[in-house]
Amino acid sequence: MDEREFTRHADAALARIETALDACAADIDFEIMPGGVVEIEFEDGSKIVVNRHAAAQEIWIAARSGGYHFRFDGERWIGTRDSIELMAALSRCATEQAGEPVELR
Repeated sequence: MDEREFTRHADAALARIETALDACAADIDFEIMPGGVVEIEFEDGSKIVVNRHAAAQEIWIAARSGGYHFRFDGERWIGTRDSIELMAALSRCATEQAGEPVELR
């Protein structure tokens, strides 16, 4: 996949995350930052940062529970360590930090 195709797929995933956060009922705030970065802030002040990493052609999540990398398999963004799908991993991390169920679809 070339850089343009990667950016297109990554931006679509980040837009999907933004839409899911907008629809989420949990008490979380988020901000879309330049360069393909989403910062999610929780009531306790903790954050999750989601960003695209063009050099590795991955989307990265930095959360209290650790760092996670995802590669596009042609259909979905899949975790490089555990094969979990991006939105499922983000939901799990957000649930841990929010202290309440967070389901992002």
